[in-house]
Amino acid sequence: MLAFSKDITDRDYTHPEEEKNAKFKQFMDHHRGLNHERLVYHALEHAKTHLEKSINDFRGEAAKLEPYIQQSFPGAHRFCNHDELILMLRKLINAHNATNNWYKMNGYFQCVVYDSLERFVKFYNRLFRESPEKAKEYGISENAEVDFDEWVTLFFNDLDFLIGLPPRYVHYIFIKRNHEIENHLKSEQDAGTPPEDAVEKANEEFHLEPSAKKILLGQKIDQKDMELFYTSVENPIYEHLYDPHSSESLMDGEPLIGLAFFMAFQFKGLSEVEAESVMNEIGAISRK
Repeated sequence: MLAFSKDITDRDYTHPEEEKNAKFKQFMDHHRGLNHERLVYHALEHAKTHLEKSINDFRGEAAKLEPYIQQSFPGAHRFCNHDELILMLRKLINAHNATNNWYKMNGYFQCVVYDSLERFVKFYNRLFRESPEKAKEYGISENAEVDFDEWVTLFFNDLDFLIGLPPRYVHYIFIKRNHEIENHLKSEQDAGTPPEDAVEKANEEFHLEPSAKKILLGQKIDQKDMELFYTSVENPIYEHLYDPHSSESLMDGEPLIGLAFFMAFQFKGLSEVEAESVMNEIGAISRK
C-alpha cells in the first residue's frame, strides 16, 4: 500500500469537534465515505492505460507524443520520459496492491501520483455529474465528487516537486511555502548566486525534499530515484499522528491527525487571499 502523509485505509477517525459543528461533521462524513485506496488505484491505472495507448498510437512520432506527455503529466514530464513514466506507474500500482507493506514515495513518485490524481479526478467528477451510475462502479464515493485540492492538502506531505510551476489549485499551505522558496531563489540569483549554490541555500533554509533540488537544477531522474521504500504494515508509521502528546504536535493535547482535518475544513473552498486571512488568525506556520 502506498504511504501518504496519513493512513488512507483509516476511514473511522472521528474528531471531537464534530459534535459541536454540524458542517465539520458533514466534512468528516464525506471523507469517511471516500474509498481513498480505490481513488489512488484508479488514478494510477487510468494514467497507465492512457499513456500506453498514446505510446502505441504515436509510435515513431515523438513530436506528437511529447505534447501529450506535457499535458497529461505537467509536473513529472520535467524529469522523466514516457518509458520512465510507464515504469514508475507500474511500480506504483504493484506497490499499492501489496497489502503486506507500506511503500514510501520520494518526490518523483509523489509527482507522478499527483499528476495522475489530478487528471483522474477531473474525469471522475465529470462522470459523477453526467453518468452517476457509471461513476458508482469505481467504488470511490456514494454521493459526492472528489475535491482534488482538499485531498492533496490532507494526504500529501508537501508539493516541493512543483516548485517553479505556476499553481493550478489553491493548495494554500503548500503553495505558500513554494512561493517563499521561489522568492528566495530569485533573490539569490538576482544577486548573482550560481543556480547550484542558490538551490543549496534554499535547502538550508527550507529543508527541501531531495528530489526537488534535482528538479530545480533540471537534472533527469536516475535509477536510484526510481525505487520505492517499503516497511511492514505492522510498523506503526502513523502512530505519532494520533498521539496527543507527540513531540511533533503543534498544539498541546491535540493530535496532528485532528489538527490536519480541522485545518483542511477551515480552508475548504477558500481563495488564496481568504486562506491567508484564516492562517493569520490561527497563527499557523507554513515552513517545516
